Amino acid sequence: MGPRIGVVTFPGSLDDHDALRAVRLSGAETVPLWHGSDSLDDVAAVILPGGFSYGDYLRCGAISRFAPVMSEVIRAAGAGMPVLGICNGFQILCEAKLLPGALIRNDVRTFVCRDQRLRVESVDTTWTSAFELGQEITIVLKNGEGGFVADAETVNRLEGEGQVVFRYLEGNPNGSFNDIAGVTNERGNVVGLMPHPEHNVDPLTGPSLDGLPFFASVLDFLAAVA
Repeated sequence: MGPRIGVVTFPGSLDDHDALRAVRLSGAETVPLWHGSDSLDDVAAVILPGGFSYGDYLRCGAISRFAPVMSEVIRAAGAGMPVLGICNGFQILCEAKLLPGALIRNDVRTFVCRDQRLRVESVDTTWTSAFELGQEITIVLKNGEGGFVADAETVNRLEGEGQVVFRYLEGNPNGSFNDIAGVTNERGNVVGLMPHPEHNVDPLTGPSLDGLPFFASVLDFLAAVA
């Protein structure tokens, strides 16, 4: 059995089981985690899945950030544990200050659901090392509040220090600054993105298998530090 990777379920999460399935297909052991728990159950990495969270009517991720499990996620991330936030999980990571910036309502003012082309801008993270720099991939995107924003100083720092991980291609779907689709922290162990790689791991249900390298990357990292 491979390393234990946890997926947190928040009230309203709808892609937690998809994330668990993607982890299982990658060869890791899946560990469901509940938002109200104060334990990460000895997992080696954590995924905050997409969907919707209670309190999103105030601001996406604003209330979920205070879930008991997030105290442990913040602590573990600070110690170097790989953490991946997908869609609503990305919003929660920004609210928790594990990642810079914020996500706001799409500039088109509608929910966007499509197969989205992306360019890989960094392979220096625990979740992207199995990609090639500059690789173009297709990942499912579905969000209503996916516009990444930050002050000019933060955007310049992200660009200058290689913390932009993915960039939208063939049209910006939500108004994100600089076409940013995903970012990482300085250490490279925390990554957040709006598209859903867990939907691109099986040819039966996705337009590509471009989500698989996310999970291969973290397994490579965990094997190297074991």
